[in-house]
Amino acid sequence: MNMLETKNLKKYYGNQGETCVKALDGVNFSVKEGEFVAIVGTSGSGKSTLLHMIGGLDRPTEGTVTVAGKEIFSLRDDALTVFRRRKIGFIFQSYNLIPVLDVYENIVLPIELDGNKVDKKHIKNILHTLGLTEKTDAYPNQLSGGQQQRVAIARALASKPAIILADEPTGNLDSKTSADVLGLLKVTSERFQQTMVMITHNEEIAQTADRIIRIEDGKIAGGRHV
Repeated sequence: MNMLETKNLKKYYGNQGETCVKALDGVNFSVKEGEFVAIVGTSGSGKSTLLHMIGGLDRPTEGTVTVAGKEIFSLRDDALTVFRRRKIGFIFQSYNLIPVLDVYENIVLPIELDGNKVDKKHIKNILHTLGLTEKTDAYPNQLSGGQQQRVAIARALASKPAIILADEPTGNLDSKTSADVLGLLKVTSERFQQTMVMITHNEEIAQTADRIIRIEDGKIAGGRHV
């Protein structure tokens, strides 16, 4: 079963003609349930725009994005916001943790905002997997960059989303910490059968994934299994 599918996805900026910028120009690809895919491209290739489209953060000029069987741009803005919160987990390189909340509170915040009950057993399992069990009462400013990124991963996993989107998740980390975090992404993908799409410009980082998709000038330029 495909957890994610895009068809003829386009995002154009400016008027048609010489001033038109084609950030995405007819992107077609799919990701199977439980698969870990890396999308690789240089700066300006369209990879971040693609992430914003498949995450429902921006609407395309043309084309469709289907997540967990739902064509997300058929939804009105308020319904899309709810769908995104429930079905899509995000991991950014900037962590985006709330400074006044401790680790546990940061992790369960999206669930509580949605008015849902926290699955404490699931959270405990995530904390153990990510090595955060002893850090639940700590605040973000008491954590290293690598630990903060682990919290961000835990938060993304907590609501059991259909898919997790990771945007340059090791961009602010040193090489050793990056390797640790990538290893944890791989482990969590396998342990929780979590579908994951990671955007990166780094070929070495992309090797962590099950499959690599290359994007150039807003178009898919090839792909291969690792």
